[in-house]
Amino acid sequence: MNEELASIEQEVTMLTDKIDALRVEIAKVITGQQETVEQLLITFLAGGHALLEGVPGLAKTLMIRTLAQAIDLKFKRIQFTPDLMPSDIIGTEVLEEDHSTGKKFFKFNKGPIFANIILADEINRTPPKTQAALLEAMQEFKVTYSGKNYPLDRPFFILATQNPIEQSGTFMLPEAQQDRFLLYIKIGYPTESDETTILKNTTGTKKEIVNAIISGEEILRLQELVREIPISDDLIDKVSKLVRATRPETTSSNYVKEWVSWGAGPRAGQAMILTAKASALAQGRLSVTLNDIKNVAYPVLRHRIITNFRAESEGITADHVTRELLNAIT
Repeated sequence: MNEELASIEQEVTMLTDKIDALRVEIAKVITGQQETVEQLLITFLAGGHALLEGVPGLAKTLMIRTLAQAIDLKFKRIQFTPDLMPSDIIGTEVLEEDHSTGKKFFKFNKGPIFANIILADEINRTPPKTQAALLEAMQEFKVTYSGKNYPLDRPFFILATQNPIEQSGTFMLPEAQQDRFLLYIKIGYPTESDETTILKNTTGTKKEIVNAIISGEEILRLQELVREIPISDDLIDKVSKLVRATRPETTSSNYVKEWVSWGAGPRAGQAMILTAKASALAQGRLSVTLNDIKNVAYPVLRHRIITNFRAESEGITADHVTRELLNAIT
């Protein structure tokens, strides 16, 4: 038994060391943005998908591409445009002929969705019909075409980006589709020192080489380890109370009753516990703390709390609601 435990501890140490090495590789290209990078790593460890939002020029695409380079997996980028069709994402059937028999048949040509890491760039530039083409892949890890199922390779991640300031010619993601994203990550402007470093490093001739640090099999093993990390009943109870407190019909918070139309569903609680476990493992710990819950609460609830019209007019966001509830519950 002791030998088995020692073997597991050795494996965990080796894999968490690779997470640290992954951070080093990303830092070769991305200056600052540690919180965003951590949240992306948590997404990978938890086996979910992430939606990144930030104004143009904050390296959203570069960050995802760099992360994909540091992981030995197949990467595809899909540039979302107003004329993009669902078949441009999942693939389509083409008529082919068997030259030996002369018999014609339909062959399914797989689209760019058949990769391990998908960058859905500027997802809000395409209509809901095309956005919805991602739903089955995100939830079921398969694509259905003409009644046939085509499984996707695992691990499988969709990392979508959108710009908050572009209103003309864009289509807001429906709330039900936003809920399929494990985390909603907002990227802010760099600090003054980071911005100076960015200007210095990106206007010369030097180019950093990003090395593949971790394999797909190791990512899958880390995802298994995340689910094995224990969490106390007390913390699970706090997560349950926090999620239920976001709902106007069950909350005791006057703040929520005043500013919220719809609260988070049970998927929010599942996401919070899973990402808290991933947060602990990413820091080399094998137990969840209250700080892990607090760290993931904002990106978990940001797209699952729907504020009312009056809140929007007053500038009150889901993050304000989350902060109020965290102060009251924890």
